[in-house]
Amino acid sequence: MIYHKDNNVLIRSMLKSDAEKFVTAFAEQNWEKPSDLFNNYFNQQEKNERSVIVAEVNNEVAGYVTLLPNTEIGPFANKNIPEIVDLNVLIKFQNKGVGNKMMDVAEGLAKEKTNFVSLAVGLHYGYGSAQRMYVKRGYIPDGSGVWYKEEQLEQYTKCENDDDLVLYFLKDFKVKN
Repeated sequence: MIYHKDNNVLIRSMLKSDAEKFVTAFAEQNWEKPSDLFNNYFNQQEKNERSVIVAEVNNEVAGYVTLLPNTEIGPFANKNIPEIVDLNVLIKFQNKGVGNKMMDVAEGLAKEKTNFVSLAVGLHYGYGSAQRMYVKRGYIPDGSGVWYKEEQLEQYTKCENDDDLVLYFLKDFKVKN
């Protein structure tokens, strides 16, 4: 399905052939993304368990984001609040609006089902751009504090500042940014 098309950007559903394109593109920038990840995403999309939104710029894969209709982990587990998961934009396409265009589509799909959408964002500096984008888009922390490896951290608990240290955010579509 094509969600958005303009001069050089196409936002669409994932194709099976995207898996190897993404593995290669991420490897070229030294980010490890195994083909199993993308094959699983595609299979989940085919079963309507996950939406996988892909961006192309000039016919080249530029990024992806996924949307779960309901999450089984985190503060919104089993509350029928969609969760945006795994937003990735290849470095050479960052800061060009690609991430925002994919987010527009993901939020639009979530809005068809509910008044809310959630996401978790990593806390180390590598997630700085995403953190800023989410706040600008109207996401606010949900108030459950920091989570690590899918568990809510108790006060003074030791953890590691890696990709599994996250803060959950919620966007209420009824509230104007």
